Amino acid sequence: MTRALTVRGLDCGYGDVPVLHGVDLDLARGEVLCVLGRNGAGKTTLLKAIMGLVRATAGSVRLGEKDLTGLPAHRVPKAGIAYVPQGRRLFAELTVADNIEIGLMARGKGAATRDSVLDLFPVLRERLGQRSGTLSGGEQQMLAMARALCLEPEVLLLDEPTEGLMPSMIGRIRDTVSALRGRGVSTILVEQRVDAVLSVADRVLFVENGRSRGTVGVDELRADPAVVRRYVGVG
Repeated sequence: MTRALTVRGLDCGYGDVPVLHGVDLDLARGEVLCVLGRNGAGKTTLLKAIMGLVRATAGSVRLGEKDLTGLPAHRVPKAGIAYVPQGRRLFAELTVADNIEIGLMARGKGAATRDSVLDLFPVLRERLGQRSGTLSGGEQQMLAMARALCLEPEVLLLDEPTEGLMPSMIGRIRDTVSALRGRGVSTILVEQRVDAVLSVADRVLFVENGRSRGTVGVDELRADPAVVRRYVGVG
C-alpha cells in the first residue's frame, strides 16, 4: 500500500483535557477511509490534529514522506491537505465565485483548477454570482468541498458532510467523493452512521473514547454488520 497519510501514536487534547490516546491511521493513495464512532469519540479532534489546529502532544503525522507534526496550521493546507469542517464555514456574505477564489489563493492556483473543480459541481457554475448564504444546505456543502479542492490537495478531510442533507444531496456528495478517488485524491470521511458511507468507503476506522480500535474493510462490514457493534456499539 502506497500511503498518502500516516498517523502514529497521536495524543492531543484541549488544555489539560486529553482527547486522543495513541491513535494510528493509514490512508492509501486514492482511498476513501471512513472514521466512525459515537459522538464525543474524538473523530473531529483527529481531523483538527492532522490539520495542526489542535497541537499533538505525542506521535506523528506524515503526508507521504513529509513530516507535518508540529507544523503551523496555516502551512498544512499548503503542504497538500484540505479540510471541510462540520458546519461548512463559508463566507456567507460573499458570492460563490468569491469563495472559490479564496480557495484558489491558498496555493496559488488559477483558472484551470477552477474549471476542473466546477466540473465536479455543475450546479455551482449556475450560482457563481449568488451570495453563498442563500444557497441550500446541500449546495453550501458542495461549495465548501469545491473551495477545499481548489488547493488541488493530495488528501481531503470531510467532517460529517452529509449531516442534515436530503437523500438526493447525500447521493451527490457520495458521487463526488467517488469521482475524487478517480482523480487520485485520498479522502478521510468522518461520519456517525455506517449506512451513510458503506457505498463509497474502502475501509472503516473505528474510534472509541479517543482510541483507534481497528480498521475493517467495507466488504467485511457488509458480510458481518455486528462488527460495528463489536468495535463501538453503534449500528
